[in-house]
Amino acid sequence: MFEEGQLYAPVTADEDGKATVHLADDHPGANDDAYRRRRNEIAAPALAWQPGDPVPRVDYTDSENAIWETVCRELAPKHERLAIRGYLEGKEALALPTDHVPQLDEVSAGLDPISGFRLHPAAGLVPLDVFYGSLADGVFHSTQYLRHPSQPLYTPEPDILHEVVGHCNLLANPAIAEVKRRAGEAARRCETAEGLQYVADVFWFTIEFGVMYEDGELRAYGAGLLSSYGEIEEFRGADIRPVDFDQMATLAYDISHYQPILFACDGMSELTDRVAGFFAEFDDEVAARLVPRNSA
Repeated sequence: MFEEGQLYAPVTADEDGKATVHLADDHPGANDDAYRRRRNEIAAPALAWQPGDPVPRVDYTDSENAIWETVCRELAPKHERLAIRGYLEGKEALALPTDHVPQLDEVSAGLDPISGFRLHPAAGLVPLDVFYGSLADGVFHSTQYLRHPSQPLYTPEPDILHEVVGHCNLLANPAIAEVKRRAGEAARRCETAEGLQYVADVFWFTIEFGVMYEDGELRAYGAGLLSSYGEIEEFRGADIRPVDFDQMATLAYDISHYQPILFACDGMSELTDRVAGFFAEFDDEVAARLVPRNSA
């Protein structure tokens, strides 16, 4: 089942505050000492950051800016063809740069007047209750590092391209941002691990990997699809099911592969009314009524 921690490389700090990002052995940058040093360098200020402090800025290299430019260039025509209108409208309103990596405070300055959201820096893993609960306050936790340059169109973990190109363009649509805020409020109401996991799983199948019928076509609105060069081309071949919250919360799935089962909203209103309404009313009692989680 989905756990936020499965997606991020763990980050630790020694007694002197030196940060270490622990990349998996199969990570594209695992054997690249320069990349590992760079990840540690970017993680350290984020790990030390406290709310109220200025958001740490990263002096991105030419190589990192080139990765950002490449991904933005390659995703743009796919978005025009396969993304929902609400995402494209948010993308136009936020007007992110395409030739260099934006700073988190710059993205926040664009988002705040549109939807009231702002970004907090994340070195890596943010605990589930903090990550989801913060959405209720209009806070989205974002990483600042970029994927390894050997594979600019692939990343095994959420980097700033996923967070900003995927999630922040959605947050620049006020109606979709409100769905995320409702999810955060649902997470805040949960006092059990089961309740919080239910919120996380529904979030996964909607905000992360949701699809929608729009003008007779199946289009993507999930940030995971909209930031993936490969998977955005494959989602129409998945097993597409109508929105079913109990299925979302009991379905076993593998986060390391393209999702074989996706749930489709029937137009924007099903997302902004039904999904948002589900989060608005969700609490631990709803989770307790679930049948036991299965393994298939």
